[in-house]
Amino acid sequence: MPKRYKEEFKTMHNVFDQFTDRNIFKLISEGHFDGIQGQLTLGKEANIFIAKKGDERVIVKIYRLQTCDFNRMYDYIKYDPRYQHLKKRRREIIFAWAQREFRNLLKAREIGINVPKPIAIKFNILVMELIGEPAPKLKDMPPKNPKEFFGEIIKMMKKLYKNGLVHADLSHFNILNHNETPYIIDWSQCTQSENPRAEEYLKRDIRNICNFFSRYLKASEEQVLRTIKGK
Repeated sequence: MPKRYKEEFKTMHNVFDQFTDRNIFKLISEGHFDGIQGQLTLGKEANIFIAKKGDERVIVKIYRLQTCDFNRMYDYIKYDPRYQHLKKRRREIIFAWAQREFRNLLKAREIGINVPKPIAIKFNILVMELIGEPAPKLKDMPPKNPKEFFGEIIKMMKKLYKNGLVHADLSHFNILNHNETPYIIDWSQCTQSENPRAEEYLKRDIRNICNFFSRYLKASEEQVLRTIKGK
C-alpha cells in the first residue's frame, strides 16, 4: 500500500483496530481499491466509506468489531441454515454477518433485484459498487412519481419472496433513489423463508414501506401482502 494512503487512512480512521487496518491494506494490495477518500455514513453496526479505484469510486463497508450488537446479529443469523453451525462468538458472528451480506447481494443480483454489485469481502470488510455519486436515500429524496416507485419496490419484494428470501429490515432508510429507480441496500439481515420469523419480518417490511408512502398514496398492508404472496 502506498505510504501516502496508509498515512491518510491512519489519520482519518484510527478508530479501527490493527486487524481491520491490515485487511484494508490487503484489499488495496489486491487491487480492489486504491485508498479511502472519506466517510459516507455511520451506521448502527458499520462505517461506510467511499474509496478511489482508478478513475472510479467504490463503497467500503467496515463492520465494527468492538461496538457491533453481535447478540442482535446472532438472533437474525442463527436460523439461517447456511450458518447453523455458527458459534456465538463475537468475531465469528461479525465475520459471518459480513459474508451473509455479500452472499445475499450476489443472490439478489442473480434474481434481478436492484442492488450494489458486491466486489470483495475480507472478514469484516465488504467492498461493493457505488450507486450514483452517491445516490441519496429515499428518506432524503422522495420520488417524483411515488406510485411508480412504490410499485417497483413491491415488485422486488415479491421477486425476493418467490425466491425464498425476505429482506427483514426494509425501510426508507435503506432504499436509494437513483435517478427515480429504487436500489435496496443493507442485506446482512436478509433471511430465508425457512426462518420461523420470516413472516414477521415480511410484515414488518411491508408496514415500513406502506407507512412511508402513505403520505403520497393509499397503501394497504393487507393488499401488499397478498400481492407479494401472489394471492
